[in-house]
Amino acid sequence: MPGPAAGTAHAATTTDVVCLGESMVTFLPSQPGRLADVPSFGRGIGGAESNVACALAAAGHRAAWVGRVGADGFGDHLVETIAGYGVDTSAVRRDPDRPTGIYFRTATDRGAGAHEVAYYRAGSAASAMSPSNVPYGEVFAGRILHLSGITAALSADCLELLRELTAPRQGRPLVSFDVNHRPHLWRGGDASVLLELARRADLVFVGEDEAEEAWGIVGAEAIRAALPEPSVLVVKRGSAGATVFASGLRPGPRSSNAGGAEDAAAGTGSGDTVTVVPALHVDVVAAVGAGDAFAAGFLSATLRGLPVRDRVRHGHLMAAAVLTVPGDLTEPPARDHADRLAALGDGAWGRLRLGPGWTAADRAPEEVRTS
Repeated sequence: MPGPAAGTAHAATTTDVVCLGESMVTFLPSQPGRLADVPSFGRGIGGAESNVACALAAAGHRAAWVGRVGADGFGDHLVETIAGYGVDTSAVRRDPDRPTGIYFRTATDRGAGAHEVAYYRAGSAASAMSPSNVPYGEVFAGRILHLSGITAALSADCLELLRELTAPRQGRPLVSFDVNHRPHLWRGGDASVLLELARRADLVFVGEDEAEEAWGIVGAEAIRAALPEPSVLVVKRGSAGATVFASGLRPGPRSSNAGGAEDAAAGTGSGDTVTVVPALHVDVVAAVGAGDAFAAGFLSATLRGLPVRDRVRHGHLMAAAVLTVPGDLTEPPARDHADRLAALGDGAWGRLRLGPGWTAADRAPEEVRTS
């Protein structure tokens, strides 16, 4: 099967994070209500991996997005918009025979019963990604490679690609994997493959609700027991916050040339350190994109070598920025602003309440509303 030769380390790089996956044009409703009743839609972009790349670039990191789009106007829009955030899109491939995926959604929260999403992604250009047509040099060019379970659900070729990218090999960058279980994508499929892929990654993000729905595993400790291999496991627990299990990276070829990122992701080196970080109180405008923003915040702090607690707090803060706007993407808080909030004592952190406009650079921590 085509791919990088085992034992071939990637060259020195200036890229912090490479994100690979499908991005789609999303149509956002002009008003609440059923899709049947919404009279018009505004155009945006959506895609877990490209969302992470855009958030990281906006936060000052060198991020690249690798994907496949159609040779059509929607593909042009995606590439131009993502590049506009400062993301390197030079490795994106155009497919002359398949379209760019699109979807429509209602204004309600994804978890609400009235929420509707209409996807038009079957046979999309991204679903044709495979081990034979992905530019491996660019994919392995970063300190971190970020992937998600959404890609695995798009096609058999996409699943094989993720198996190839997560396979142990000398020179593999640190692999970050967001489980991102989407039940509608796995109808008739076996979501247990997401557990297989997660076990091959170095850093894993998974929600407690996802683990229960996809694998029947309940509770953070049980999830860790099922995923003992990743050096860092981030279990997202909704309003309860997040629990991080961290251990030192094992010796061997899995991530031996990650340009220093593996040191930032390591724990104590023997057994797990367990860190529990409460969630923030947020006045939510729309919940879409919050998980991607959390991953971006955590990865940003990981690249900076911050303590585990602060990595989680930066994840919460980046998610709060997205939660307080209507779309999937927004300008994150300035780094010094986020650093001040992340450094608050536990009591002050617990009293924070963030609403629309909280990311304004001129707002000091004491000016953010408290409960």
